Amino acid sequence: MAGAGWAPPQLEDFLLTERLGSGTYATVFKAYRKKNAREVVAIKCVSKKNLNKASIENLLTEIEILKNVRHPHIVELKDFQWDKEYIYLIMEYCAGGDLSRFIRSRRILPEKVACIFLQQLACALKFLHDKNISHLDLKPQNILLSSLEKPHLKLADFGFAQHMSPRDEKHVLRGSPLYMAPEMVCSRQYDARVDLWSVGVILYEALFGRPPFASKSFTELEEKIRSSQPVELPSRPRLSPECRDLLQRLLQRDPQQRISFQAFFAHPFVDMEHMPSSESLGKATKLVMEAIKKDQEGDMANALSFYSKALEYFVPALRYERDAQRKEAIRSKVSDYISRAEQLKALVASDNKTLLQKGCPGRDILKGVHPAGVSRATRGRCSTTSLSPKISPLSCIYYYYLLELAKETACCVCLPCCKFARLTINFGGGGCLLLAQETFLWRKML
Repeated sequence: MAGAGWAPPQLEDFLLTERLGSGTYATVFKAYRKKNAREVVAIKCVSKKNLNKASIENLLTEIEILKNVRHPHIVELKDFQWDKEYIYLIMEYCAGGDLSRFIRSRRILPEKVACIFLQQLACALKFLHDKNISHLDLKPQNILLSSLEKPHLKLADFGFAQHMSPRDEKHVLRGSPLYMAPEMVCSRQYDARVDLWSVGVILYEALFGRPPFASKSFTELEEKIRSSQPVELPSRPRLSPECRDLLQRLLQRDPQQRISFQAFFAHPFVDMEHMPSSESLGKATKLVMEAIKKDQEGDMANALSFYSKALEYFVPALRYERDAQRKEAIRSKVSDYISRAEQLKALVASDNKTLLQKGCPGRDILKGVHPAGVSRATRGRCSTTSLSPKISPLSCIYYYYLLELAKETACCVCLPCCKFARLTINFGGGGCLLLAQETFLWRKML
């Protein structure tokens, strides 16, 4: 649509600047509102002369759906306008680009990062599924990121989307072949489950750096898609059993054997129950109150259980919180709870009642412990990061929570661990190395 030296369209209220991307009949520009230069938007400029009957239908579908949906993980349509030459979709600007570029720049994504993105995608899909909307063109290029630092996924490009109830079936070919379900490519009847196949292909590409049917030609691609052989998962990198199970169930060629939407949303790898939301902090607080109650009653085993369950909600609560002061208050409390939980774990393991009698009551310990069990006097300075505290030995079951806390504070944390090799988490250098029962590499992506 746009050749060399081609100038962007002129709009009364917006100044169009850099071109973000282009397709068959539309070009997307970054733009600023003239009356408020701080408001940045993305404007999709659709050339009327390039529209045919099918593309007009797709455009109207996209406008209709985006006008009626508001969700944190779906790109927002702010307005739409038109003139003699163009139709303009004024949309939320996503500074992080698309997921395809994000994956290519890092080659592969660690399972934990892929899981976070999958949770957000699942959240958007559940919202759409509850409204009987199928996207039908899920691919990394249609998944935008709010920013490159702590990105939030935004589902975009609803041109092929359809209102489909669970019983509806279609015949029309829609979507991108590399991510299309076999039943669509083979011109068979299909239903909403084609979106689940596409989710599987996207997750596969995020974890292994390429889609399962990567091909040099369309003929080769078609042969792979039409094959009856099961989709094989590479042995490297190693995946958790939950992740591998989900991939295998998503990438079932037979839609009748493919995982259902209900099973997908409930799958332990997706774990929508623990994804960051406005409810995370409330759930965590309720569990902590139970933990403190059991702690004061001397019921150490149940107190430890409630603390552990609460931590599973505190981590997403930290991710969800945007206010710096409230986030710091949550972080401080979580550090205290981790310290107390570790003490309880040692007490439960040794069943040393004398030690408990000599110790302080649970509420006094929680009041007295500095975040992560570190006194201000022992805090040091890291040359590449912020505070670098020396933390008392923690068992492996709490490494995950500590890792999440360290990611939030972007600090360097050293743990002299009596059971495993010395563990160092260094976020200032752009990543961390976690040495425990296995070795994990985490790149600073979130």
